[in-house]
Order: sequence, then structure tokens, then C-alpha cells
Amino acid sequence: MPAGGAAAATPCATRACAKFGGREAVCGLPWPAVLSNEQIIEQALDRIEAGYVFPAKVEDIDAAIRRRLAAGEYDDLDGPVLCETVTAHLQEVCPDKHLRLLWSDQPQSLDPADEDGGRAAFLALLRTENQGIRRVEHLDGNVGLIDVRRIAYADEGAVAIGAAMQLVALSSALILDLRACAGGAPEGAAMWCSYFFPDDQVHLNDFYERSTGATRQFWTTAHLPAPRYADRPVYVLTSAMTFSGGEDVAYTLQAHGRTVVVGETTRGGAHPTARHAVTEHILVTVPTARSINSVTGTNWEGVGVVPDVPVPADQALDTALKAISGA
Repeated sequence: MPAGGAAAATPCATRACAKFGGREAVCGLPWPAVLSNEQIIEQALDRIEAGYVFPAKVEDIDAAIRRRLAAGEYDDLDGPVLCETVTAHLQEVCPDKHLRLLWSDQPQSLDPADEDGGRAAFLALLRTENQGIRRVEHLDGNVGLIDVRRIAYADEGAVAIGAAMQLVALSSALILDLRACAGGAPEGAAMWCSYFFPDDQVHLNDFYERSTGATRQFWTTAHLPAPRYADRPVYVLTSAMTFSGGEDVAYTLQAHGRTVVVGETTRGGAHPTARHAVTEHILVTVPTARSINSVTGTNWEGVGVVPDVPVPADQALDTALKAISGA
């Protein structure tokens, strides 16, 4: 940048402008460019068109947002309000909880090399949060309790998950508290579920990925770092905030008849998602794959996990304990 902080008003000579859908994202503006709301939305729509797991729905999404764009509905909105408004409009057309514009107070890298679906950032977060395991308790009546706030990746999270399961290995019943679980990795969800089946012969679910057209199967894991918990009662606690990977664990165990779900219907986000930076503070999240449960043939997208025992979330633990004790 020239002395005095003024950026040259010429195309960047050292870094190519990003292009989506055949249009220049920054149109020769200095990097990083200050994009108009129209340009932000154009880029977001291009990302959705290129990657959304249900391509048949893209035309309706595109038409609805462009109609509002042409009417000037987004012209004067600041960043956070723009994200909130566009997200609401996207989900009016396509009620997919992972299809959103997100505002980040912290600047995000615009480097395409960092577009890894957020894995590196999520790994770093998990390392500061004990791989998503908030607490493990031994309750009266020989009941184990594990409070899980995030679903870790299976490779890095295996030791922590195993340690938690080792601590409850001798309990008579287990409560898996997912009421504050904000999501996580499908591989980790499969690992958590694996502890509650006797062997590696249970087909849990599949993930279809649009970009490759491939379907990946998830089965129970053959080798676990702690004893399996396959022969005793398991209760899963949910709330209206339980999301994504947490819903995966609850839905999968429920569908296979391996748990009693107690609490509230969950948020309903079932699709693995890629995040793409549009500006330093705005990201578009695009579901690129979908879960297919091996029992139900579908998933919890838009409907959530419906509890077997519906109670307010703050009553779920007491309700599960009463059920376990026979009170």
C-alpha cells in the first residue's frame, strides 16, 4: 500500500481476484475490497448455486433473493442486520437451518487456502474445550452423567471420549446430556454412538456429498479406547438449542432403539456444511451433504429430534433420573 495508507485504485498485481459464477468478486477494486450489499449477496448466491446439496432448490432460492435485491430491501442494511435478514429470507424459501449468512466480529481470512470447512478453527476450539466434554459425574443410584457441548472429530477426540466413557463404565445407567450441544463432526457422532452397541456390525447412517456424488457409510467402530456400554439403559437429554452433531447422536441412538430421548424437540439442522468467507466479517454457510439414517431413510432436517418424553429442558435431568429409579 502506498505511503499514507491510500490503496492504489488498480487491480491487485500480486493476487488474483476471486471469481464465482463467471463474475469477478471485487471487479478490480483494491484488495481487500469493500463490497456493496449487492456484491455480497451475489457472491453468496454463487456459492449456494455451486455447492448446495439440493441443486433442484437453487433456482427458487436465487429467484426469491434476487427479487428482494431488485426491490432494494437490502440496500441500507449494515452487516449484522444484512446477515440476519438474508438468512431469514433464505430459510423462508428453503427451511434448511445450515443455509445462512453469518456475521463474525473477528476478521476472517479471505485466503482460499483457508476454506477447509472450518476444520482447523474447530479443532483449535475443541482443544480449549476438552474435546467438547464439559463434565462427567457419578450420581446417586450409580448413574453416570456426561455433559457434551460439542461433538469432536473422531481422531483427535477419541482419547477424551474414551476417558469419559471409562469413568462411567461401571454405572448402572447413563445420561448423555446434549441440551447445550452446538454441533460437531459426523465422525465423532459415529464414535459416540459406537459405545452403545455391542460390535462394529451396526450401520448407523450415510452421508451423501454433492460435490463428488459419493455416499459415505458410517458404521459402529470396531476398536474403542474404553469399554462399550451396550447392555444398560441410556437416556439422552435434549433442548431446543441442541443442534447438528448433537442431534445426530440423539437421532441415531433413538432410531436404533438404543436410548430414551428426554427434553425438547431440537433445532433441526442435519446437513454437513461448508463455510466461505465473502468479506472479512461475512460468511456464507452452504450445506454440501446430507445425512440418511439407515433405519428411517431420512434425517432430522427442519423437524428436529422429537423426544420420547417431552418435558421442558430444565426438567429433563430430573425426569430421566426418576425414570431410571422407577419413581
